[in-house]
Amino acid sequence: MEKEQFYYDNKIVKMFLIATALWGVVGMLVGLLVAFLFIFPNYMEGISWLSFGRLRPLHTNAVIFAFVGNSIFMGIYYSLQRLLKTRMFSDVLSKIHFWGWQLIIVAAAITLPLGLTSSKEYAELEWPIDIAITLIWVVFAINTIGTILIRRQRHIYVAIWFYIATIVTIAVLHIFNNLELPVSSFKSYSIYAGVQDALVQWWYGHNAVAFFLTTPVLGLMYYFVPKVANRPVYSYRLSIIHFWSLIFIYIWAGPHHLLYTALPEWAQNLGTVFSVMLIFPSWGGMINGLLTLRGVWDKVRENPILKFFVVAITGYGMSTFEGPMLSFKNLNAIGHYTDWIIAHVHIGALAWNGFMAAGIVYWLAGKLWRTELYSKKLANVHFWIGTMGILFYALPLYVAGFTQASMWKQFNPDGTLVYGNFLETVTQLMPMYALRAFGGTLYLVGFILLGYNVVKTARKGHAVEDELAEAMPLKEVSSRRMSGETVHSWLERRTVLFTVLTTVAVIIGGVIEIIPMIVVKSNVPTITSVKPYTPLELEGRDIYIREGCNNCHSQMIRPFRSEVERYGEYSKAGEFVYDHPFLWGSRRTGPDLHRVGGKYNDNWHFNHMMDPQLTSPGSIMPKYPWLIENDLDISQTNNKVNAMVILGVPYTQGELDKAVYLLQSQAAEVEKNLRQDPEFVKNYGDANIQDKEIVALIAYLQRLGTDIKAEQTAQNQ
Repeated sequence: MEKEQFYYDNKIVKMFLIATALWGVVGMLVGLLVAFLFIFPNYMEGISWLSFGRLRPLHTNAVIFAFVGNSIFMGIYYSLQRLLKTRMFSDVLSKIHFWGWQLIIVAAAITLPLGLTSSKEYAELEWPIDIAITLIWVVFAINTIGTILIRRQRHIYVAIWFYIATIVTIAVLHIFNNLELPVSSFKSYSIYAGVQDALVQWWYGHNAVAFFLTTPVLGLMYYFVPKVANRPVYSYRLSIIHFWSLIFIYIWAGPHHLLYTALPEWAQNLGTVFSVMLIFPSWGGMINGLLTLRGVWDKVRENPILKFFVVAITGYGMSTFEGPMLSFKNLNAIGHYTDWIIAHVHIGALAWNGFMAAGIVYWLAGKLWRTELYSKKLANVHFWIGTMGILFYALPLYVAGFTQASMWKQFNPDGTLVYGNFLETVTQLMPMYALRAFGGTLYLVGFILLGYNVVKTARKGHAVEDELAEAMPLKEVSSRRMSGETVHSWLERRTVLFTVLTTVAVIIGGVIEIIPMIVVKSNVPTITSVKPYTPLELEGRDIYIREGCNNCHSQMIRPFRSEVERYGEYSKAGEFVYDHPFLWGSRRTGPDLHRVGGKYNDNWHFNHMMDPQLTSPGSIMPKYPWLIENDLDISQTNNKVNAMVILGVPYTQGELDKAVYLLQSQAAEVEKNLRQDPEFVKNYGDANIQDKEIVALIAYLQRLGTDIKAEQTAQNQ
């Protein structure tokens, strides 16, 4: 039988490569701006769209979905064609995928700084963009599966197993976490509330890391590391064990982000058990990657691309050891809400994702433009600058995390907190934040060098957009198992069955964890004193979400002596039944706010938002002057209250009919309280403050945690 000639599509790979380099620099630059806001909180003073709460989700989305996302697609489109000995299924779908993904990134870059956000971590984009992501992901899935089905190779290689798992799982995660009820063109509410929303979000959040930042990159590792090293994968059998155990176990681990919270104990324990088990398949993958380089360490010393790969795989091993360790409750009690977690996340992001992407970009640059890399010396400089950047970024944050945990939990002999003022723990960390910014600068400089190196390589060479190849046509794939063929080898020929089994493996854990939480009412006990938010409080909550306050403040008091002493009674599951979405947060740059209601008067909150350093000297919280400049938009208030009713919030018909009237009455009461302060009257005179956004935010903050206090007071009487 004669070989068939065909052409690989290099153009789509080149497009994703350029996007990877471009968005990498942009995402890291935004991250650096965010890092400097910790040191100089007011250097963007008065610019609402450049405040920390809006830039932080822009940074995470740019790095995860723009930089790493484009690098994943770049590697998949290159490797898939060569592993399957065929051109991509559809050039049109490839282009739709590329341009659709870039438009989604641009939409995120516009909407997030404007405060259009759902607030759910790594899923902040609002509902129209969520729909666009779904459609583009379907395009990617059709193109990938279609390419597999027209392949000229009998078996699908291990890298493709991970690509399939990624496509299936991300689709499931994205759809179920982003089920939301639209209120307006760019405003929606999660259909889940409180504890249920928290579980679904961290089922998504943890597995977005697992199946967007890990499994596809593992697939790329299984292709590019052997390719660059010119060595076979260390162990095919270990690949099989690694794949199936990883995709089955990973999906269960999300609840370890919610240890000691109001999440039921059974769900927390499930998350812990499976998180600890994760270390075995994760390290199996790391061992398989590193041992693929056995016997070629001389080549590693000479080849900067292999250096990037070695540090990337080592970073993967470190992160996947640290993650299971942090799921132990005693360690989680120390690390959660501290900068330790930020350091942990960035070891994975900067080393595993960033360095793996850099190595692939350098290798592909030579292949796509048919020339040698412009400067290996410059690539080596990038490697060492980037490595130093990782160390200067992560190590100070580890120190910061342990410092925070220690200071938060220290008691005097008389039982009072040593550091009763939360701000004391913040000012202690400033040198670490400065070092972190220095490390981020080094890392960014490294990627600027990468961009320069790629441009010079492209100018030196000549792009081959359609690369000629030839391969034997594939006869019809028999469904029968051949003599001497292993079960898994047979399964690798059955693409549809393989995909079905992969889907079953990844959804089992989610079904077992999430359905009981939604169906069994005893998981969220009712507290009779907990009432829905008033229309003004609901508007204030939306402003809190818009400004990204949950990026710095938690609303979850854990049952620790130190937290109860500092913040008040620990949080109960029933307190959050009307929270669409939940706002527990994942970090405390500022204190927990769940019991802040009634702790300070309205004037304190007003002054704190106008100038935090005035009420809290040394604070690194930025000023929010636009909250007193902006009129409160009540055009959607009725729609928001009605949406809450659809979601099960028990507003009466009278409250629905008089929503705007009730809002205005409560706003007038807040302004009346503010005018009790002579300084306020002196500064604002007869200005109409009740119609400003600041009033709604104050109303919301003063409500937090007061329902359960009311119940306790009633019980005490």
